[in-house]
Amino acid sequence: MAVQTPHRPQSRHLHLDESAIWQRLEQARRPLDEKQLLEILAKAESLEGLDRLETARLLNLTDPEQVQQVFASARKVKNRIYGRRLVVFAPLYISNHCSNECTYCGFRRGNQELHRTTLNVEQIKQETTALIAQGHKRLLLVAGESEGDQGLDNIIQAIDNIYAVKTSKGEIRRINVNISPLLPAQFERLKLHHIGTYQIFQETYHQETYQKVHLGGLKADFQWRLDTPERAMAAGIEDVGIGVLLGLFDWKFEVLGLLTHIAYLERTFGIGPHTISVPRLERAAGSRLSKAPPAPVTDDQFRLLVAVLRLAVPYTGIIMSTRETADIRTETFALGVSQISAGSRTNPGGYTHKTSSAPQFSLGDHRSLEEVVLDLVNHGYLPSFCTGCYRLGRTGTDFMGMARPGAIRNHCDPNGIATFMEYLLDFAAPETQRLGRACIENVLEEMAPGPRAAATSLVQQVIAGRRDVYC
Repeated sequence: MAVQTPHRPQSRHLHLDESAIWQRLEQARRPLDEKQLLEILAKAESLEGLDRLETARLLNLTDPEQVQQVFASARKVKNRIYGRRLVVFAPLYISNHCSNECTYCGFRRGNQELHRTTLNVEQIKQETTALIAQGHKRLLLVAGESEGDQGLDNIIQAIDNIYAVKTSKGEIRRINVNISPLLPAQFERLKLHHIGTYQIFQETYHQETYQKVHLGGLKADFQWRLDTPERAMAAGIEDVGIGVLLGLFDWKFEVLGLLTHIAYLERTFGIGPHTISVPRLERAAGSRLSKAPPAPVTDDQFRLLVAVLRLAVPYTGIIMSTRETADIRTETFALGVSQISAGSRTNPGGYTHKTSSAPQFSLGDHRSLEEVVLDLVNHGYLPSFCTGCYRLGRTGTDFMGMARPGAIRNHCDPNGIATFMEYLLDFAAPETQRLGRACIENVLEEMAPGPRAAATSLVQQVIAGRRDVYC
């Protein structure tokens, strides 16, 4: 449904040097002694981030005690930057029509088992209303990658109609988008419609594997996709999300490929991606590859991967999808995850149950938004539906300029508390509301006087009946 075009710029910007990645992984094979490990972790805990060799050395750890040391450092870094907050959102699929032949995906062009559907304006409004009724404020708009100049028009129409839905329970305040690569002028047009983050996954940074699993469609062009975050940022999209699909190739190579991409964006624009995603390949109807991933990632490897990413890129959000089970999700929250989807459906029409189409992939966490919220509170986390930074223009370099010294928490914590109080008053069952209010009180007690005063004022306004307050 998103735009594709044969008229592409011929320049090639980021050259991914695979030999350099393999060289670092080989250098990192030497075991770390205690002194070396502590030096790396001390650097990470200072919020400097890690270079790719240091990252590779941590990824190669197998000693359980050393792995636990990495986990302890990741918890410290996560807490210093994000505190107890976990941002909550839901994906909204508006189309499963796709022109690509990605062998791991249920939406692939050649999947004859899939019932194809594209939601019309009324159906998009119904899905949006259903998500608002659950308590959601943030959505990720997802569409299959289909060719045709009408695609961007359809995306923009969907965005405008989602924002236009107003109910007695509220509205959607921020829409991120996961759609196919665009040209610079198309990104400029997309930006005018108040999106949050533009999200695109490279899927795998290993080019030979990329060609093996992308057999047709414009997505088969490795470099075109690799250059997309740069085109988006150059066109003024300040917040871009990138990621890999774990299970297609060696997970350590993928992490270093991801960090190579991040380093390039930081050199070019002064900031890297706003978020990174590390979904694991899950079963999808009509995809034999998804039933037997070529390079499966174990739970232990996955936990280590998340923790090391948090140390390597401390200020970048890490997203955890509902592909993972509730238990794995909970474990990774402490290790570095800062954003989660909840109550997700990955097929068009899934929230109103007006569809016969299969999901894009199997879910591991089938709980409702309220069940996830209650579980977060029981584990000591503060669910946040905050969109304040986007409303005030604190994005891109402005956001990172406040994030690096830790000042962004002075806004994010109060705004997160205020949006959670909205959720409790407008949507939560009595027990969730009781425990949620106790969670808010605990978080307030831990805050410095200035942010605590700001949060208390916002909460009082929400209790008095105001909504969508932020600082």
